[in-house]
Amino acid sequence: MAYLVPVFSLACVMTLSCLHASLCPPLLTPSNATEFSCSSPSLQEFPTGFPAETLLISVEFTNISRISAEALKGLGKLQELHLSNNKLRSLPDSLFRDVPDLAALDLTNNFLEDLPPGIFRNTSALKQLALGENQLATLRPSWFHPLRQLSILDLSHNLLKDVPPFCFSGLENVTKLDLSFNFLHTLTPQILEGLLHLENLNLEGNQLSSIMDAAFRGAPSLKFLFLQNNTLTGLPPGLFEPLNHLTMLDVSHNKLTSLTPKLSRQATTLSLDLSGNPWACDCHMSPLVTWLKQLSIPLWAEAQTVCASPKDLEGQLLTSLAPGKLGSC
Repeated sequence: MAYLVPVFSLACVMTLSCLHASLCPPLLTPSNATEFSCSSPSLQEFPTGFPAETLLISVEFTNISRISAEALKGLGKLQELHLSNNKLRSLPDSLFRDVPDLAALDLTNNFLEDLPPGIFRNTSALKQLALGENQLATLRPSWFHPLRQLSILDLSHNLLKDVPPFCFSGLENVTKLDLSFNFLHTLTPQILEGLLHLENLNLEGNQLSSIMDAAFRGAPSLKFLFLQNNTLTGLPPGLFEPLNHLTMLDVSHNKLTSLTPKLSRQATTLSLDLSGNPWACDCHMSPLVTWLKQLSIPLWAEAQTVCASPKDLEGQLLTSLAPGKLGSC
C-alpha cells in the first residue's frame, strides 16, 4: 500500500488560469488581457507595463535576482503572483503595499534568507503563501500577524531550527502547514498555538528528537499528521489523545522502540504508518499489539513493520504476534 504525502507547492496549482495567460512583457496584448506569464531563462529584470486590470502575474524559471519596490505599483486588482524558481535573494519592504487583494503568493525555490518584518502588512487578503525551498533560517512572527485569512502556508525545505513561540497564533484559518525538511529539533505547545482549523501538518524530514506533552493542544482539528523520517525515540503516552479528528498518522522511519496508544476515540477512521522503526517486541509493546488487533487498525507498509528485538523475534511482523508471545522485559 502507498499513499501520497501532501505537497504544498503553489506554482500553477493554485489556479488553472495560468495555463491561459498571455505572454509578458505585455507589449501587444489584447486590451482585455488580465493574466500574464513569463518563463524565459534570459529574463533578468521583472517586466513592466502590466495593465491596471491585471489579476495574475507569473514570472517563473527566470534569472531575476531582484525586484524593485515599484514593480507592482498601479496593480491594485492583482490577485495572484507567482515568482517561483527565480534567483531572488531579498524583497523590498514596500513591494506589496499597492496590492491589497493579493490572495496567492508563490516564492518557492529562490534564495531568500530573510524578509522585511512588515512585508505583509498590506496583504490581509492573502490565502495561500508558499515560501518553500528558500534559505530561511528564522521566522518573524510579524510576517504572519496580518494574515488572518491565510489557509495554506508552505515553509518546507528551508533552514529552520526552531519556530518562535506563538509565531502562528493568529492564523486560525490555516488548514495546511508544511514545515517538512527543515532542521527542527523539538515541538512545543507554543509552536502550534492558535491553529484552530489546522487539518494537515507536515513535519517530515526534520531532526525532531522530542515532542512535548500537549504539543498539539493548539491544533485540535488535525486530520493528517506526518512525522516520518525524524529521530524520535519516544512519544508522550497521551500525545494524540485530544486529536478526535485524526485519520492519518505517520511516524515511520524514526527510532521508536515502543508506543503507548491512546487513540481509541477516533480509531474507527484512523490509518497508521509505523514502519521503519526498531520496535522492541517485549512486554512494553503489549498495549500497542492488543490495540491494533482489537480495533483492526489498518497499517501502511505493514510488511516493513517488524520487530528489531529480542533476537528470537527479529524480523517478525508486529501484527503477527499475539500479546502473550512478546518477549519479556
